[in-house]
Amino acid sequence: MANETVFVKILDKEYQVACPREERQALIESAQLLDERMKAIRGSGAVIGLERIAVMAALNLSHELLQAKSANPAAAGSATDKADLQRLSDKIERALSGN
Repeated sequence: MANETVFVKILDKEYQVACPREERQALIESAQLLDERMKAIRGSGAVIGLERIAVMAALNLSHELLQAKSANPAAAGSATDKADLQRLSDKIERALSGN
C-alpha cells in the first residue's frame, strides 16, 4: 500500500496526514465530519478551547459508534473494527499533535 499525504482542514486549521491511497476519501470524509462536529460544539459556546472541543467531539463520535455497535451485536468487537478504530485514533492523535 502506497501512502500519500492528504491535507484536511479542521476548525480552520490545516493538517497533513499520511494514509494509504485507498483510504484517502474516507479520511477526507472523516475530517469533514469532525470539522462539522467541532464547529457545532464551538458554536454552542458551552465548551471553550481547541483541546476540550476536540475531546467533546471525540466523545460524541465514540458514543455514536458504541450505540451503532450495540444495535448490531454481530459486528461489535470484530478484529477489523478494532484495527480500524486504532488506525483512526492514531490519525486523530497525529493530526492534533501537528505531525
